Amino acid sequence: MAYVSNTDEERRQMLDALGMESVDELFEDIPEDLRCGETDVPEGRSEDAVHRHLHWLSEKNAAHLTLFLGGGFYDHYTPAAVDALLRRGEFCTPYTPYQAEVSQGTLQAIYEYQTAICRLTGMEVSNASLYDGGTALYEAMMMALRITGRNKIIMDSGVSPIYRNMLQCYTSNLKVDFVEVPVRHGQTRRDLVAESLDDETAAIILQNPNFFGVIDNHSDVARMAHEVGALAVMSCYPVSLGLLKTPGGMDMDIATGEGQSLGLPLSFGGPYLGFMATRREFIRKMPGRIAGATVDREGNRRYVLTLQTREQHIRRESATSNICTNEALCALGALIYLSLLGREGLKQVAGLCADKAEYARQRLEAIPGVEVMRGAPTFNEFCVGLPIDAGEAVGRMIEQGFAAGFPLGRYYPEMSRYLLVAVTEKRTKAEIGRFADALEGVL
Repeated sequence: MAYVSNTDEERRQMLDALGMESVDELFEDIPEDLRCGETDVPEGRSEDAVHRHLHWLSEKNAAHLTLFLGGGFYDHYTPAAVDALLRRGEFCTPYTPYQAEVSQGTLQAIYEYQTAICRLTGMEVSNASLYDGGTALYEAMMMALRITGRNKIIMDSGVSPIYRNMLQCYTSNLKVDFVEVPVRHGQTRRDLVAESLDDETAAIILQNPNFFGVIDNHSDVARMAHEVGALAVMSCYPVSLGLLKTPGGMDMDIATGEGQSLGLPLSFGGPYLGFMATRREFIRKMPGRIAGATVDREGNRRYVLTLQTREQHIRRESATSNICTNEALCALGALIYLSLLGREGLKQVAGLCADKAEYARQRLEAIPGVEVMRGAPTFNEFCVGLPIDAGEAVGRMIEQGFAAGFPLGRYYPEMSRYLLVAVTEKRTKAEIGRFADALEGVL
């Protein structure tokens, strides 16, 4: 048991109980170079004083910034009902609903979440969710390797560089042959895809909208993949599906994405939500677990874990993944968000994002020396060329109260003057105007 001593007498009593002469003897098993020595812990304070001190510390964070930052994580509005419902005691359940008879609420929530993801993506089956969008895409890739028995992956360079780094890291000890296909004006190059596809290809991995905010209809790319027996995998931005063609509508085999935009706060990086959906024929190749509906012996509707391909449930060597934990509370938040908005509400949010992004483009285009990339259609995120280094401009904009966007030079050295700007339904016309004025002032 941990013990914190504030007086010599208490320290002496602790050492006597342990049969030791000194504190040094207590820690003698720890090498000296790993010891932190005496800690300068201040005297205790009242609850009110601690609250005031923590509030003062919190003000050092840049939480006041108006966000035009995206790159896969977005500042959407979360209805108050989402958090209110998430905090209800009925959802304070054990980690995993192993015992169906005492977990009907959790299992039904997972079942309804899966249904919502299928409707959102246009796919046939969904699992109970994963850690985040990046690990979901990795799991989709591994599914494709298992299904096809091949080891070549074609990667569109419009896929998030964060996700691409994750895939390279997770497969560093596996024999996976990655072939990256560059984009033209932000869109997939069909000619290079055709050259790369062969009978060794397990899958082509796409993203829509891609990291540059560009949207594309990948139906023809999916058809090209299927002609050589490969799968088509797509990572998508769920809010955009209120307006755009779904992965199912493009004949994708597996759809994944980051669910943070579905009612989850940015929270300094998590916890987030990875969603995954696929065709019914691949259901037994999916990682994680799937909740299903059934009836009990009295004919009442009940819910159970239908498929559980995690290593905790089946023979370890038969598990589809060891990193496929279901983020159940985050999934519930996404379900509540989608239920509150409904089909028309999601369309309205997506429409607001697209319309406000277009207004922002027009305001930024009017700034001397600024070039807005318009070579391909975009949703709510777009690239802007600046007359100075984008990272430097972002630093100056922070002083003006704005998180101005994502400097693309971080992942694309040749694009050091380009900024990725995101606009959500939360940004007002006045905020966009002030943003444009501030950017013109700092350039």
